[in-house]
Amino acid sequence: MEFYKMHGLGNDFVFTMAEAGDLKRLQNMAKQVCDRNFGVGADGLIVLVPSEKADLRMVIFNSDGSEAEMCGNAIRCAAVLWAQKYPNAKEPLSIETLKGIQLARITERSGKDWKVTVDMGEPALAPSDIPVKVEGDKVVDEVFEVGGEKLMVTCVNMGNPHAVAFVGSTSRDIMTRLGPLMENHPAFPRKTNVEFAQVLGDGGIRVFVWERGVGPTLACGSGACAVAVAAAVSGRAGRKSRIDLPGGSLDIEWSKGDGHVMMTGPASFVFKGKLTDSYTGGWED
Repeated sequence: MEFYKMHGLGNDFVFTMAEAGDLKRLQNMAKQVCDRNFGVGADGLIVLVPSEKADLRMVIFNSDGSEAEMCGNAIRCAAVLWAQKYPNAKEPLSIETLKGIQLARITERSGKDWKVTVDMGEPALAPSDIPVKVEGDKVVDEVFEVGGEKLMVTCVNMGNPHAVAFVGSTSRDIMTRLGPLMENHPAFPRKTNVEFAQVLGDGGIRVFVWERGVGPTLACGSGACAVAVAAAVSGRAGRKSRIDLPGGSLDIEWSKGDGHVMMTGPASFVFKGKLTDSYTGGWED
């Protein structure tokens, strides 16, 4: 299996290209391929397959083997990989995901880290769309008790569920302690991604992410979008935000016009490799 290692702000992926009929076999391989000691090592295995609706289809398998609806960092990487393999491809590139069709445009092609802007579509705020078992038309600054602590949580769906907790001082410690508890909170029937966010004095927002099905990640594109929307609906920020993640920063703008969220950030190619038949054979059952 030929693969490409890529990352967006340190959120890293193994990419491969395949046919739709190969997806089950590749999903069975995801956990082993993503293992950082015995595999290639990644936060997810991303499979690009032909699409009848768009230029390509992106299928996302988390490092635990579960399938995700959407990944903002992965979609930027997919756009860069496609543009490098097919330099004459038209833009914006249309990429089919479980969320729907996303549009991506390369905005900077210099150096190692290409820059990509992705139209992430409209956020969903209704509890039934997250989904989360809370009454009302939105979940804004709802109190959740986890690990003996109370968190003020705003819920946003960016194609996948997010619970954004604004805290006085965010840290890796609070993320690793409370992230898994929030991910598996009974209020979230499909679990949730969790962001611990701190509004900074310069207008930026510092974030640590516990990603559903993965755990701690250096960055989360859809999570950055969710934080920006949550900050706006809760009155903590305007409709443009710089989201500072451990791996770097993303610029997010929530349009007043069509209501779409635009995400701009880098994507980087790391290396190309090949898994031999003997290496992958034991993982196909």
